[in-house]
Amino acid sequence: MKKHLVFWVEEYFYNPTLSQKIISLLLLPLSWLYCFVMYMRFRFSHAEDMGVKIIGIGNLTVGGSGKTPLVCALANRYDDVAVILRGYGRASQGLLVVKDGVDILCDVTQSGDEAMIYAHKVDKAIVIVSEDRKRAVQKAKEMGVKIIFLDDAYSKHSIKKLDLLIEAKSENSSCLPSGPFRERLWSTKEAIRVREGEDFKRVVQLKNKSDKMSLVTAIARPQRLDSFLPDVVAKHYFEDHHAFDKDELQSILKSDGAASLLVTYKDYVKIEPFGIEVSLLDLEVDVNENIFKIIDDYRG
Repeated sequence: MKKHLVFWVEEYFYNPTLSQKIISLLLLPLSWLYCFVMYMRFRFSHAEDMGVKIIGIGNLTVGGSGKTPLVCALANRYDDVAVILRGYGRASQGLLVVKDGVDILCDVTQSGDEAMIYAHKVDKAIVIVSEDRKRAVQKAKEMGVKIIFLDDAYSKHSIKKLDLLIEAKSENSSCLPSGPFRERLWSTKEAIRVREGEDFKRVVQLKNKSDKMSLVTAIARPQRLDSFLPDVVAKHYFEDHHAFDKDELQSILKSDGAASLLVTYKDYVKIEPFGIEVSLLDLEVDVNENIFKIIDDYRG
């Protein structure tokens, strides 16, 4: 039921049917109210200087926009660095240090999939998950970091930071619940807009390829992968952050007659402990040097 609801919502926001467009129009008054509330929240927020340089990476819409690979590419450039995020989909609560800069201190069920990606892909980073971002920033400072990358942070208006905002394309420009926008780029809000294809571009590597691969993925809007895919025998889409079960994956391998499961790194960190044969569609990004210059100038 949850899976079907998630896919219905993704279709509603990004590729709506006629009936969904009608629903969207009927919900416009609620969207106006929601957008007004979000503006007032921004308007009366005070950006607190946390005593450390913070780079916020965010986007305005729900669903995937490439934040995680972009943060990985940026954070890998620096020493004494931390990556902080909420840790959506994790089994734990509160503040948790996922990686201390050297060792990974928990498993993926406790960290959440995105935090575990950072733990694997950003070699020198401290990785912290916490619903309370300010508390996590203080913890990172205590651990000696000099620069922090705050994942999904545009709406954290109470923290002083440099905002990098990934522009996401959508034909529906309405706020929730009529459209996919969580917030607007307010006229008095300073943010650096970054665009895929201009400020960063995706680089895809296929690792451990087999003759017969079945795509298994649990990312938002999985159709985004289509332009990067090699030949696969089948595609299996799960809702974003889905917690895989070993039996369901083995069943897919058997029913498809596949030699391996083709997964993204977000899926890999959850599937790897099962010991199932996987092929990896590893999506990374190359970042324009102008973005690093903006960050370096901000650091001073």
